[in-house]
Amino acid sequence: MPLDTHSESPPPPGSGSAPMTSEPEAPAQQPGQRPPRRRISRSTQFVLAASIILGLTMTLVGQVVSTTVERAAVQSAAEAGAVYMEAFLEPFVQELVVANELSRQSIEAIDRLMVNGSLNRHVVSVKVWRADGKVLYSTDKSMVGKTFATDEIAEALRGRIVTGLEELDEDENQFERRLNTPLYEIYAPLREFGTGRILAVGEFYEQAEALEREISNVRRQVWAVVGAATLAMLILLFVIVRRGDRIIDQQQTALHQRVREQARLHARNTVLQRRINTANHEFSRVNELTMRRIGADLHDGPAQLLTLILVMLDDFAEQQKERGEPVTDSQDSTYEVMRSAAADALREIRAISRGLVLPEIGDLTLDEELHLVAQRHEQRTSTQVRLELGSLPAHAPLPLKFCIYRFVQEGLTNAYRHAGGQGQRVSAQYRNGQLTVEVADAGPGIAKADMLAECLGNTRLGLAGMRYRVEALGGHFHVSSVPGQGTTLTAQFKL
Repeated sequence: MPLDTHSESPPPPGSGSAPMTSEPEAPAQQPGQRPPRRRISRSTQFVLAASIILGLTMTLVGQVVSTTVERAAVQSAAEAGAVYMEAFLEPFVQELVVANELSRQSIEAIDRLMVNGSLNRHVVSVKVWRADGKVLYSTDKSMVGKTFATDEIAEALRGRIVTGLEELDEDENQFERRLNTPLYEIYAPLREFGTGRILAVGEFYEQAEALEREISNVRRQVWAVVGAATLAMLILLFVIVRRGDRIIDQQQTALHQRVREQARLHARNTVLQRRINTANHEFSRVNELTMRRIGADLHDGPAQLLTLILVMLDDFAEQQKERGEPVTDSQDSTYEVMRSAAADALREIRAISRGLVLPEIGDLTLDEELHLVAQRHEQRTSTQVRLELGSLPAHAPLPLKFCIYRFVQEGLTNAYRHAGGQGQRVSAQYRNGQLTVEVADAGPGIAKADMLAECLGNTRLGLAGMRYRVEALGGHFHVSSVPGQGTTLTAQFKL
């Protein structure tokens, strides 16, 4: 059927392409396996995807432009042909105002125009249609008087020019098919002079060779422009993406190097940290052994000598009494002073040695150790210590046991010294791999100036020693105190 140039063209089909995914890196080749496929670069993947998308898009654009150009060319030729048709045929159809058929004189005049006029150089066939589809005139005389129902006649009767390059396979095109030449047909309304009323429809068939050559040239030009634009866009995009791909590769290489360096540093730091922890544990063990040896030396050395002095003083006094030698008040006073000083020195040395030598805690659990240190403090000070012990690990390193024993011992001593033993409490719990030990009292607390000194590290010797012991084993030491509400010492260890 002929193409109506005034009808809307159907919307072009949407185009799309399947997303392309990069291939994962193949594992190392094993004996007997096929070599892994080489990974396609990002720029190549982009070019492939862009080629598909741009190819489909530009194909659609080229098709739309070509179709539009073809319609415009045919429509332009049709409008020019309609002008010829109106100039040649409208004078002969004016008699249809009062008649239903063309007169013989009009038919013969149209035949002469087709034979001798300039119209026959391009037009090979002419028909004049009545409004009811009857053929009033035709170059093929066998068609005259026949009636055909065509949509083109209806469109032309509404005042439109209908044209198109067709296969001419309808019944009313038998004569035109026999010419065996490319044709395009034009339907145009033929109007009454003065009123513009449509009296008939004129149809003529014009040779389409020149028009087809023109359309083919325009199509080649359109596709050449579309192809060149597509290729230019692909090259430009490839250059941009290739440059970005190289930058990404460089950054990935640098990042991988940094990650490897960080991994090496982390491994080295882990080894160093492990060595530091081992050294701290060994130092703590050696320190406890040294303190134990010092305590034993004090007990076995000066303490024994002082004991011997006291025994000798008592023996000397006893011998004087047996010999009946008189003892003056001055001698008696000197004797008592010497004996009292020696006894006081002996008590202090024994107290120091007891403080330096820990009980045998190697075979004790943490729970038993905390009960022991609380019990010893209660015996020495005649005060009460409240124990709040949760679920504790069954086994712990010996340096950790030494540290916890000293921490609790020093904390309870401070509680007795500064809080008079009020509200003494020892708590311990083990959660999520972390051991927390607290020593608290209900005394007056630590003054703000002392707390500031603790935060700045300028703290008392006892707190400094506790902090050192805890942090030497990788733990965290914290002091919390509110004036009038007491003090809490906290030690946390990661097991």
